[in-house]
Amino acid sequence: MPDPNPAVLDYLANRRSPGAKLFTAPVPDRDQLMQILTLATRVPDHGKLEPWRMIVLDRAAMTRLADLAEERARELGADAEKIEKGRGQFDRGHLAVVVISSPKDAEKVPLAEQVLSAGALCMNLVHAATAAGWGACWLSGWPSHDATFRARAFGCAPEETVAGIIHIATPGPMAPDRPRPDLARLVSWS
Repeated sequence: MPDPNPAVLDYLANRRSPGAKLFTAPVPDRDQLMQILTLATRVPDHGKLEPWRMIVLDRAAMTRLADLAEERARELGADAEKIEKGRGQFDRGHLAVVVISSPKDAEKVPLAEQVLSAGALCMNLVHAATAAGWGACWLSGWPSHDATFRARAFGCAPEETVAGIIHIATPGPMAPDRPRPDLARLVSWS
């Protein structure tokens, strides 16, 4: 017989994604963040490859990356809206953890499983930070999908991608719940 954990079930049933734009200081200190990171790394990791790495961005790094995003957008001939979107998440950020999907050359572990491990790490970061009382929001944005920006900002090799940028800080007001998927339309039974 299973032994349900009502607190976890309740958390999952009521989880929402707070808007990172509304986050404020303070942010977790180094010890608090290390606890969050330790919990978050308990992800499926076939073969113990650790096919990901993380970069912690403090406020100063966020300012540097906002400037870098604007510079890259101008190189691409972007309009004002794209420039603002590129700067936006960094300009308004207080602290974030960038999860880099960094696949390893391993015959026994398919690339897809390695990439999914990085995605699982992103979701675990959101859950661990939220469980610790912080606001957490998983974002990406066009700069994280631009190979030149990734290389300049995070030292990404060509085979590396940004799985997510997890903003962590004091949460603002909780957004209303959004409509949830229609499971009758999405689930089939075999």
